[in-house]
Amino acid sequence: MPSDKVTTDPADICNWQRRPDGITTSGRLLPGDPARLAAIGVRHVINLALDSHPEALADEAALLAQQGIAYTHIPVPFDAPTRDHVAAFEAALEAAEGPVHVHCIMNYRVTAFFYLLDRARGLPEQEAAARMARVWDPPTSDEPAAQPWKALLQG
Repeated sequence: MPSDKVTTDPADICNWQRRPDGITTSGRLLPGDPARLAAIGVRHVINLALDSHPEALADEAALLAQQGIAYTHIPVPFDAPTRDHVAAFEAALEAAEGPVHVHCIMNYRVTAFFYLLDRARGLPEQEAAARMARVWDPPTSDEPAAQPWKALLQG
């Protein structure tokens, strides 16, 4: 029976990615994106961005709830990521009933955290680094903003 349900990824969302495990990731969400996520079956969203960021989606939790999507917010300061943030993220992922979508503002925090989780779970360095580098590559960056991330990834 034909369905009108959208089944393709909304790849125009900032830095959209679908991981091999089916988890989707992206940068910032826009007001219409919660409905788009619901249309592809997302049941839980984890947000690593700060609510105070000028590009953060206002009332994100409420907009997601209107679509029947659970929400976890782990605010990670871009200039001060810690292993505690990574541990909170891992716990949220384990507790979430999927399908899960994880985002921040540019998908930088998300891909760095997944790099660490992938490495801890035995993914070879080259593959984990390649997944992260599709969005950004803090280990090779000389940008000052990347330095706390370089330290986190090497620590």
